[in-house]
Amino acid sequence: QVQLVESGGGLVQPGGSLKLSCVASGSIESIFRMGWYRQAPGKQRELVATRTRGGSTNYVDSVKGRFTISGDNAKNTVYLQMNSLKPEDTAVYYCHAASSSYLYWGRGTQVTVSS
Repeated sequence: QVQLVESGGGLVQPGGSLKLSCVASGSIESIFRMGWYRQAPGKQRELVATRTRGGSTNYVDSVKGRFTISGDNAKNTVYLQMNSLKPEDTAVYYCHAASSSYLYWGRGTQVTVSS
């Protein structure tokens, strides 16, 4: 089992920045990829960004150039730096971790972009 705990969400004005963190614990040796999904009200959950243990990253087109995913393997932590935030970025952001057989989820952290 893997447990994921997110932090760093909140309310920010358009154009502002937030940094999300996700710490993994438990059977972390099985994890080969971590990242973030988000779900806005009335919409499906969508991939935001992922990072493999080797450092390879992937982003959804709508956040490229604004969001940066990074990680610290020694701390079992993945980060999401979000800059130039837009109202359409408002969502619950979920950390996920992937093993060969299972996808783990955190409880989510709310990000609200509003003036």
